[in-house]
Amino acid sequence: MRLTLFGAPGVGKGTQAKLLSAKYKIPHISTGDILRKAVKDGTELGKKAQEIMSRGDLVPDDIMIGIIKERLNEPDCKNGFLLDGYPRTEAQAAAFDLLLNELKMNDLKVINITADDEELVNRLGNRRACKTCNEIFILDAIKDLGNCPKCGSKDSFYLRDDDKEAVIRNRLEVFKANTKQVLAHYQKNGNVISVDGIGNINAVNETIIDLLEKS
Repeated sequence: MRLTLFGAPGVGKGTQAKLLSAKYKIPHISTGDILRKAVKDGTELGKKAQEIMSRGDLVPDDIMIGIIKERLNEPDCKNGFLLDGYPRTEAQAAAFDLLLNELKMNDLKVINITADDEELVNRLGNRRACKTCNEIFILDAIKDLGNCPKCGSKDSFYLRDDDKEAVIRNRLEVFKANTKQVLAHYQKNGNVISVDGIGNINAVNETIIDLLEKS
């Protein structure tokens, strides 16, 4: 099972990625994970990426696709992978197609988790973070608590800037602008599965699995 996962901020993408990774026994990989591993392992591409990142620049697509190739060639990806948040542009999607063809991995499925913007604004605005341990909680779950249930810090909950309404709406617009062409690229091949991410977590997961196994 080879999957790449799309989803707007707050749609539950991370939760579904963990469930799918466990279900299919495939590694859940983000581009951040790939970069950190390449740098830690000291691969040639990892060294180049570290040099670029140390200057505060973005890692170019050609180096990124090389690092992804290194990661997908590792033993734990033999039976599949779940890639989180890549590709992000049409150019990256085209390069990724070429890589998968080279690796003879031509069964990629794209899971697009969707949700109404207003629901996402409400959901993200209802989150609070702990200043001490950075854990994120749903407001309703902590409204009667004085201490953080993870680290025990007192009166440490706050609303992150990323979860303020104006910022959320901008993040959603940026996400849609960046992914529209990528989704259109994959929809041409009929390998996009779109699922409503609002509702019970397990029910959403069951719907994804059902659609994957029918496709």
